[in-house]
Amino acid sequence: MTKHKTDTQLQEDVLRELKGDTRVNVTDIGVTVKSGVVTLTGEVDSWARRSAALAATLRVAGVLDVANDLRVRMSPGTGRTDPEVAEAVRRALEWDARVPQEKIQSAVSAGHVSLRGEVDYWSQREDAEEAVRYLSGVTGVTNAITVKPHFVAPSDVRLAIAEALRRHALRETRHIEMSIDDGIVTLSGTVGSWSERRAAVGAAGAIRGVRSVLDHLHVESPLRA
Repeated sequence: MTKHKTDTQLQEDVLRELKGDTRVNVTDIGVTVKSGVVTLTGEVDSWARRSAALAATLRVAGVLDVANDLRVRMSPGTGRTDPEVAEAVRRALEWDARVPQEKIQSAVSAGHVSLRGEVDYWSQREDAEEAVRYLSGVTGVTNAITVKPHFVAPSDVRLAIAEALRRHALRETRHIEMSIDDGIVTLSGTVGSWSERRAAVGAAGAIRGVRSVLDHLHVESPLRA
């Protein structure tokens, strides 16, 4: 029988994972755990470090959900000007082959990047945000990119999710419930891990015409079953 992780054990595992990630300064981050839900608090000096801390926490087995309350505050003299950040954003969008950069506009204010425009796929919207998230000087990202309307067949979304889970050697989709309303896909039910959750959401977002994916999936870890 698998020994369940306590919240204290989870907290220790998360702290060890953060300490082992060179992109994160663990001394800046507070970690609390309640019933498998991790809350990150404190201040970091870039949006990249905030994202890295979240990713590291999600890698820990037994973590069910994460509340990322980390704030970004640039150290004096280490920030970049908004024109410099804006130029870097445009370069990042241009050099990312996944992103239709000509369809995307950006604006920068105090290091906060706002993205807007219209693309064909929800995954392109997410890829654009990822392309700029880790740039030096970025203190936050608002993604207002929309997806061009297109008919979405529920069977196509269901098939895409099933195939994605099979490629990742994950379990079948019978525990995942799905509804579609005006191109907005809502996923609910239970999955066994964060990798399964990401695979399902990513597959749904790769269907043309899906304007948004509402992730209401719950991770039901065998470590806490």
